[in-house]
Amino acid sequence: MPQTTISCPRCRQMIQANVEQLIDVTHEPAAKQRFLSGQVNHARCPHCGYDGRLATPIVYHDNEKELLLTYFPPELGLPLNEQEKMMGPLIKQAVERLAPEKRKGYLFKPQANLTYESMLETILNKDGISSEVIKSQQERVQLMEKIMQVTSKDVRSEMIKQNAALIDEQFFALFSRIAQSAMQSGQEPIARALIEIQTQLLEETEYGRQLKESVAELETAQKTLQEAGQTLTREKLLDFVLESTTEARIRAYVSLARSGMDYSFFQTLSERIETASGEEKSRLEGIREKLLQFTSEIDKQLEARQKQAREFVEKLLEQDDIEQATQANLENFTQDMADMASQLLQQASEQNDYARMGKLQKMLQVLQAASAPPEFALIEQLLQLPDEAAVEQVFDQNAEMVSQQLVDALGGLSTQLESQGDNPEAQAMSAKLNQFYKIALKKLMQKNMG
Repeated sequence: MPQTTISCPRCRQMIQANVEQLIDVTHEPAAKQRFLSGQVNHARCPHCGYDGRLATPIVYHDNEKELLLTYFPPELGLPLNEQEKMMGPLIKQAVERLAPEKRKGYLFKPQANLTYESMLETILNKDGISSEVIKSQQERVQLMEKIMQVTSKDVRSEMIKQNAALIDEQFFALFSRIAQSAMQSGQEPIARALIEIQTQLLEETEYGRQLKESVAELETAQKTLQEAGQTLTREKLLDFVLESTTEARIRAYVSLARSGMDYSFFQTLSERIETASGEEKSRLEGIREKLLQFTSEIDKQLEARQKQAREFVEKLLEQDDIEQATQANLENFTQDMADMASQLLQQASEQNDYARMGKLQKMLQVLQAASAPPEFALIEQLLQLPDEAAVEQVFDQNAEMVSQQLVDALGGLSTQLESQGDNPEAQAMSAKLNQFYKIALKKLMQKNMG
């Protein structure tokens, strides 16, 4: 996300901040999460320590929910006609992005919000989130802001004790997002301070201590599974689970090896329960109950992630220029979303939906190009060149990319294609890549010799 240089509201020094005045979730679905989690229009000053929301006009647009909301900070003190002049271009931009058939009546009646909080409440209420839940989240955000403004560890400890009930999973998730945002935006001093606070929260809160235990158990379970390697079977996995000394360890195995806990796995466990007796039988039955509970939780989380991923991909597919929309949302794509795009492409292929196939193929091509190492982009360029002289010239123009990684990539690709002995096209491509390999190796040696 591009940053804007602004003047700190308190000390007036120039600082970097993520400022977004148009939150258009129809055009960019991920903008909604950024906005609701406070990752935009929030400043942290490394000079004076200011940490708070920026007073900036905002237009929020969601075509699906028929929401066009505006908020103008009262502290800016501008008359209504000046406010409309500032809001007008933002609203116009949101409307012009829509296809004509999606331009509905709500666009002519923007809902003005007197407070920032009332705008958030309107958005969340449309999602079916109650006012009580919204209030609960606001309380956690306010507590987070207070803790972040305190520099004394002792004072923070007292604040943590007094607000122990609010420091739960939701609190840690919000805190983690803020810390990640600070690190990604280059605000390293603030990120380090947040990590220090997080360490204190892990040590001094009940949920924090549970979280630390879960992480430790997860690392232990992961090591056990890695050591088993190729010899891991469902029976061995069951043995590992039954040897677990804590509930957190069992949960860790479920999170790491859910796919192995299928019907056959549970049938084996049931057989062991039937042959056991007394305390051992009760222990195994208890473990089975925990496994059923934990696998159900994992499945629900996966279902929710897949639903979120599908909604994200479907939103982008509504855009006329799918390549531009995908490019604009690259930083918001997760592996779940990329996997969902592949699944939807397979479905579209089976249904002979060529228009949808075309859009999904373009989306995946943009993702593939963005994730490909730079060496492969250079190799693609080399393959289009007419002769060796042109190849030499491109290597000279991209001297900084002539590296051992490039030489290895060329050699590896050439060898892979050469192994396809019965494929003339593969052999021809292998010969070309081998030629590039020799030139790159020569250039690298010259470069290393100075």
